[in-house]
Order: sequence, then structure tokens, then C-alpha cells
Amino acid sequence: MYPLVEFPELVQHYAPFFEDVFSGDALVEFKRYISGLIVSENKTVDGINRLFVVESRNQSSLNRLLTQSPFSLESLNNARLKVLDSLPGTQMKPRGVFGLDDTLLSHYGQDFEKIANLWDHVSGTYVWAHDLVTLHYSDDETDYPVMFKLWEPVELDKLEQGIREANIPIKAAKEELKQTNPQKWRGYLLGVWQRREKQHPELRELYDSKLIMAQKFIQEWVETHPGEEHPVTFDSWFTQPAFCRFLDQTLHLPYVGTLAEGDRVVLSTDTKTLKDFADHLKQEHLDATKRNAKPVFHKIGVPYKGKHETYYSYWNTHHIHNFGQQRLVINYSQADLSDNPTFFISNRLFWQAAGITRIRRHRWPVEVYHEEGKEEGLDQYEIRDFNAIQRHIALVAVVYSLLRASQHDPVLHNRLQLLLKMNLEDNPAAWRRASQAQSLWCLGLFISAGLARGQSLQQLLMPLMHAMCKSS
Repeated sequence: MYPLVEFPELVQHYAPFFEDVFSGDALVEFKRYISGLIVSENKTVDGINRLFVVESRNQSSLNRLLTQSPFSLESLNNARLKVLDSLPGTQMKPRGVFGLDDTLLSHYGQDFEKIANLWDHVSGTYVWAHDLVTLHYSDDETDYPVMFKLWEPVELDKLEQGIREANIPIKAAKEELKQTNPQKWRGYLLGVWQRREKQHPELRELYDSKLIMAQKFIQEWVETHPGEEHPVTFDSWFTQPAFCRFLDQTLHLPYVGTLAEGDRVVLSTDTKTLKDFADHLKQEHLDATKRNAKPVFHKIGVPYKGKHETYYSYWNTHHIHNFGQQRLVINYSQADLSDNPTFFISNRLFWQAAGITRIRRHRWPVEVYHEEGKEEGLDQYEIRDFNAIQRHIALVAVVYSLLRASQHDPVLHNRLQLLLKMNLEDNPAAWRRASQAQSLWCLGLFISAGLARGQSLQQLLMPLMHAMCKSS
């Protein structure tokens, strides 16, 4: 626990960007909340409230920030992005990339609104969780979330009613699943919705899948930022034909997707899985190497975050089953091709392997954000209300973004360096530790000033001891 006697310098420095988002009282609570997210190890409302040992308030004030304050999430997000746009190091750049990913925010029990029993591929089990979908920006200097939202489970009664109102038949044999196997009934209705929502636009309003959420994120960005074009990259889950066609034909954006070894490439003679195709190319390459002939896989260099990475790549334009003509890249990391290959596709048929691999490499930061964001409190909430959880997640994104901005802010950097007499590393965790160190320094100054005014050590420490021992 790092007790707070004043707001961290980082919070004070960037607070003016958010003055138009909040009322006067709410702005104070905003600063308290993000200060706690930065400094406290306990990211719950109670844990944050305990930090403030001088101006102690009831935690209901922080609760109201999440549940009742009328601030707009859109305005908060715009203010956050303005902070980042104010510094050359965090401004979006021509070679920047948008990455897509989702992550589970797991919790025990079902008491949280709109929580669902979801498959966790990491643990290989079903867990109770919210699912956060994020559109993330990355370049060689920085990265941060751009848009994000919690996925909401489908309302089956609403979905069934909408399907019937669209005069889409529901098989009589499936009706009994509603009582005998609700999970299969849910899967059946979602299958009907997925197959028919293109022909029946009214069905689109009934449910936002993660793919539709991603489409809306990117479409909103394109519409509000005309003239800006950043390629979008994503893993194999998001690499689905309809989504790729939407990016290509509707938004006219370049993309780099990821295929699995079981996906198929259509050749002039037959159709092969990508695994079999890669094995065939690998054998051709090894045979060519023995004959000192032209290799099939070529060594390429890829710049990424100030480093230089090496891959051994095959690239060509192929017809991919269900996707049509795509630029296919097959990469190995080892010169002898002894590791498992990765498979990428792009709708830019003239791009080379190095460029496609560089773009795909910038998908990784969104995973890092989800992991580091959990350290900052993404999944550390105890509030049950769904809208309040969305606000908590938005405030965590603010904290992550401010920590990113501070790395490229010479004014703030100089202030903290002069105060703390320490070198500040260029990563969010280091800047969080610097804010914790500053809080400890301010506490020391607070105690020193009190002693100079004639207060006893017991008088000065009493608020601190009270805060630390206060029950939840």
C-alpha cells in the first residue's frame, strides 16, 4: 500500500485534458480513481478509497463515479486520445497498425451482470467471465487501446422473436431443445441468425457478435478520420471470410490475417491444407539447398520496436478456400525450417513478405496490453452493474494511456527525474513504480512538515494507521 497525501504528479499533469468530461466534483473523484489505479495494488473501489489518508471520504463517492455520474464514455475516450495525440511520440503515424483481439476478464460466480460461461483456451476450461474486445494501435514507438467494449451475451428470447418476426422458419425438431438442451438451442438460434442476418438487416440489431463489434469499431474510425489508413491485423479467430470481405470491399482497408494449418490453398492441380503445402515447399527448399539451387524460402529482415527480427519466408498470390485471391506468406523462424510455420494472408496482392510480417508483428502489443492492463486493474472489479464495469475498464485504459504518454513527455519526465533523482525506463510498469515512489516521497515530506510545525509523530501517523486498518 502506498498512502496518498496528494495526487501523483502524472495525474495532476494530465487532468486538464479531462476537465470538459466531468463536473467539478466528479473530476476530483476521477483523479482519485485513476491515482488509485496507478498506485494501489488493490484496484477495487474500497482498495482505492483507503489510499487517501488526509482527505478521507466515504467510498460511496467513488462508487457514484462509476454508477451515477453522467459523464460520457465517448467523451472520456476522446479526451484520452487527445492526450496521446498531443505528444509526437504517441501520435498515430503513417506506418502505424491496428490490431484486434479479445480477452476474458474472469470472475468467480455468476453475480456480475451479463457475465457468461465462456471457453478459456488458455486453461482449457469454461470460466465465468466478461469478454473484452479491443482495437489497439501500435507503431515502433508506442501502442495503446483505441476502442474497446465488453461483449454482451445474446438475449435468446429477443433473438427468437426477431427471427420469427422476419418470417424465418424455425425447425420444429429443434423447438424441444429449448427445454431439453438450452445450450444447443442457443447454438441453433445463433446459427440461424448468422446465416440469415445478411439477407435480413433487421436481424443485425438483435445481437452484436465479436466480429460485428470489430466491424463497428473500424468503420467508426474510418468515418471519423477520413484520409487516414492503417492496416488491420488479427489472429485466426478473427480471420473469417465475411470479416475480411468487409474490410476489403466495404472499407477498402488493407489487412493481414492469420490462417491455421488446416485451412486450404487451391492449387492448379489439387487442394492442399496449408500444413501439407508448407511441408511440400519445405522439401523443395531442402532439396534445392543440397543442389545449391534457388531456395524456396528466403531470409527476410523485419524491423519491430527498435529491433531487427529474421524470418525465412515464402510468399506468393494464391487462391485460399473461402477467401479468394490472397497474398499468402509462410514463415519459419529457423534457417533449417525445423520450427512450426506460421501462415498469414493479405488482400494487398503486391505486398512482400517483410511488409506483411511487420504488420502482423504489430498484433502482439494488444495481447501485451490485455496482460499489463490486468495488472492495472482490467479484471479487478467487484462492482456488479454492467455499465459501471464498462466505466471501470475505460478508466483503466486512461491509466494505461497516461503511462504511455508519460514516456514521451519531456516536461513530465524532467519534473519526476528532478524530484526522484532516478532514471526512468520507457515502459508503463516503470512509470507506475515512479508514481508509487513519488507518493512515498510526498508522504515523507508530509510527515517532515508536520514535525516541523510541532505535531507529534503519533498525530501524523494516526490517519495513516486508521486508513490501513480500516475494515472494508
